[in-house]
Amino acid sequence: MRRWGPSIKSFYQTGYRVLALCFLLVPFSPATAADRLGTAQHPVRMMFVPSGEAQTILEGGEEIARGLQKITGLHFKTSIATSYAAVIEAMGAGKVDIGWLATFAYVLAKQKYDVDLLLIVVRFGSPFYRGQIITRADSGIHKLSDLKGKKFAFVDPVSTSGHLYPKTLLLSNGLNPDRLFAQSLFAGSHNAVILSVLRGEVDAGATYDDARAAVAKSYPEVFKKIRVIAYTQDIPNDTVSARKGLDPAIRQKIKAGLMRLAKTPQGAKVLKRLYGISGLMDFDAFFDPVREAGRLLNLDLTKTNP
Repeated sequence: MRRWGPSIKSFYQTGYRVLALCFLLVPFSPATAADRLGTAQHPVRMMFVPSGEAQTILEGGEEIARGLQKITGLHFKTSIATSYAAVIEAMGAGKVDIGWLATFAYVLAKQKYDVDLLLIVVRFGSPFYRGQIITRADSGIHKLSDLKGKKFAFVDPVSTSGHLYPKTLLLSNGLNPDRLFAQSLFAGSHNAVILSVLRGEVDAGATYDDARAAVAKSYPEVFKKIRVIAYTQDIPNDTVSARKGLDPAIRQKIKAGLMRLAKTPQGAKVLKRLYGISGLMDFDAFFDPVREAGRLLNLDLTKTNP
């Protein structure tokens, strides 16, 4: 049997070393460039809460996505959730990267899944707003105690102005919301609450201040036929938040892109139509009063059902 000489052994040993060195020098990635988040094949997933007219929110979300793509170079896929809690769970499961969260929805998402706050919405120059309790002008209801035995509509279990704060308002006035009404229900959106009261389907309801304007174009009589009987305390505005673990570079690019978009005429117009937004700003401590309200109602912040 023929044995290899020293020169041949040396040749193969050198070859193996060179080959190993090549593997070390050439970067290896299991994912192609198209697989990176923000590409057309792998867009950033952005979801909106169903607080208003679904079609308006969907169209506005798509316009925001197009504007952000021009500014950031990132591609986006937008959708609207079936409920406030559905956005939270989608972010927690890593199925949504950016969520436009209502105030208490953000608090829940932060507590449960440690989402990152990007921006707070500004309306009329303020990062705060209020909830309101409304009724028909001819209902005979003039004060909160008159709601006893009535049919009442809230917005969504995770709506701050349409559920959480109105309930704390009732509690602060010595009224137990769990025993006050003959019946209470969740209408699903602020617009739906307004229309339910307007049509006489419920006696009263809770919305943000002033949700009547959102339906006034189609129902111009809304300001005459529906009146406000009480307002809640100030509430921090809703947010734009990112799921935990989102690439910090992408997160920062989206945040800066939204700030820039909000300052353009077209961007400002879209945000106004989407959720009545007049600007975007940066914060988190504003949400401490909401957490306190949750504790007051003995809500378990770790349990939400979509």
